[in-house]
Amino acid sequence: MSSTRRTKAPLPTSAHAKKKIALALAGGGPLGAMYEIGVLLALDEALDGLDLNNMDIYVGVSAGSFITAGLANQLTPADIYRLFIDNEKSSKRSGALKPEIFLTPAYREYFRRASSVPALIWQAFLRYALRPFERTPVEAFASLFRAIPAGIFDNEAISKFLTETFSHSGRTNDFRKLKHKLYSVAVDLDTGKAITFGAPGFDHVPISKAVQASAALPGLFPPVEIDGHYFVDGALKKTLNASLALEDGAQLVLCVNPLVPFDADAAKRRAGNNSAHIKKLIDGGLPAVLSQTFRTMIHSRMHVGLEKYVNKYKDAEVVLFEPASDDAEVFFTNLFSYATRKQVCEHAYQRTRADLLKRHFELEPVFEKFSIKINLDILRDESRTLDSRVFKRGAKLPVKQRLADATLDLVDAIVALEGAMQRRRA
Repeated sequence: MSSTRRTKAPLPTSAHAKKKIALALAGGGPLGAMYEIGVLLALDEALDGLDLNNMDIYVGVSAGSFITAGLANQLTPADIYRLFIDNEKSSKRSGALKPEIFLTPAYREYFRRASSVPALIWQAFLRYALRPFERTPVEAFASLFRAIPAGIFDNEAISKFLTETFSHSGRTNDFRKLKHKLYSVAVDLDTGKAITFGAPGFDHVPISKAVQASAALPGLFPPVEIDGHYFVDGALKKTLNASLALEDGAQLVLCVNPLVPFDADAAKRRAGNNSAHIKKLIDGGLPAVLSQTFRTMIHSRMHVGLEKYVNKYKDAEVVLFEPASDDAEVFFTNLFSYATRKQVCEHAYQRTRADLLKRHFELEPVFEKFSIKINLDILRDESRTLDSRVFKRGAKLPVKQRLADATLDLVDAIVALEGAMQRRRA
């Protein structure tokens, strides 16, 4: 669904006053990134006058920081789709982001923690032996928890991939060299404070490193060291951080939040006779309970922030896109699943198209202030899918990569043709 926060105060009337437009993307793990890509592809296609590579300000948190960093580096939504979603031929193409990059075990972290075990055991034994009646064995040996790795997977590979991606001509890994402002938000582990990479004082950090820090979900990835400080996922502090764009003078902020709490009762009512598969969330065990809890907390926090924006930024428009609360497909998809990336992206694309069409009367007056028009003909074309449309748009991938892709496609076609001829001769 999408929602708008309308204000009554008029925008500046000067014909020379440039109205800043910003994009703010929340986190949500791999599932969130997949959903956000689908939303952006729908917006890119249906909103005439909106250039997602020419926004004045980009704000990314966690998984959203991957996408905003790409857009600010002139990767189109279609390019990002190719890199993150359509990597069926990734084994042959170096440009695609392979799921294995996110799933590489943090061996160095494992070894570092394991090497500390002998000393920790000896210290714990001494504490207990010297004062056996002052603490229980559990208390004495509690320090062994320090040997538990701070993350399961190695996120250094993520930084390396982004460094390579942003090294091509026309792109940069330096916040200060971007055409437009880019902010990636992370949290300082030792202080609990949100840090905005890309802002003055933190714009010297490479974009790839800032994204790695912003997406370092505790427990999944180890904290990221930058300038002697350790950083974790930016979503721990705020969900969207749209206020960064508003403080910077943005008058229209497009926001995408991929995670909403699930309303099982509403889903049953919508499904009608087909509602048998929708069970009580308790039946999903701990994963379903934790997912609903996490979604509820971040969603409630986000909407509290949006309500504050209405009063504080009276000359601004904030438009939010997110899944419907009865969207069972999104909720029951594994938050860290990569196998369903195309399905989730297509689902987000179609839901966003339907949402724009349904609410165009509400959204049109907002977008008109910024010379953006909703293309109803495109939205009413029910034949459109990502497979049939996304590759027809112009790509901004490096020329060498596009030539390599085209060559591989030609080789695939030749091999397929030769195989068909052999079967025919047989």
